[in-house]
Amino acid sequence: MSWSGGKDSALALHHALRNPDLAVTHLLTSVNAHHERVSMHGVRLALLEAQAERIALPLTQLRLPEMPSMADYDQALLATLAGLHQQGVRRAIYGDIFLEDLRAYREQQLARVPLQGDFPLWQRGSLEVLEEFWDLGFQAIVVCVNDCHLDASFCGRLLDRDFIRDLPPGVDPCGENGEYHSFVFDAPYFSRPIPVVRGEVVRRTYQSPTGNSGGADDPFAAGFWFCDLLPG
Repeated sequence: MSWSGGKDSALALHHALRNPDLAVTHLLTSVNAHHERVSMHGVRLALLEAQAERIALPLTQLRLPEMPSMADYDQALLATLAGLHQQGVRRAIYGDIFLEDLRAYREQQLARVPLQGDFPLWQRGSLEVLEEFWDLGFQAIVVCVNDCHLDASFCGRLLDRDFIRDLPPGVDPCGENGEYHSFVFDAPYFSRPIPVVRGEVVRRTYQSPTGNSGGADDPFAAGFWFCDLLPG
């Protein structure tokens, strides 16, 4: 299971666990090894480990440098997936919803191992995904927002219907275009909820891996607001 710790991967895992044709054996998460946090989400490693402990699945970390190039990422991913393949893993499960180019990229990488990709949420409506998420009893906090789309006031909020109603026009309710990321602190398959305390909200920008200093055409020019969650 490609596990970010956020709502989409959490709901995809729910469907995978209920699928009699699948036997989920590992969680795989990209981790910023410099900061010991989940890549892009900024969640502390201790909270990621708490999720894995409550799911009762082993956690495999794809450990990356602070600003990996795509070549660095691809090399690390293929090595990790090849190791899982040697252990008998034959499928990789993702929480993607509608980004065609991202799915194509994943399937191209998987074919090199080889593994088959499964996408339980594919082509479902974003609001439909969220309603199922809430109806099943999942709970999540928004831990990162892209300030091209959302301001700091959205960071650290509970991911609930009020949050969705407050989103500006053009923002996907699920944040599928990278508008926001979340941390799931309770799920139907958790042995118990994860207590968390909201810490400070900080803004971070990142130097482009190409060495560019930023600009309108630089995808890394955007800033991100992060809410630092602390174990409760």
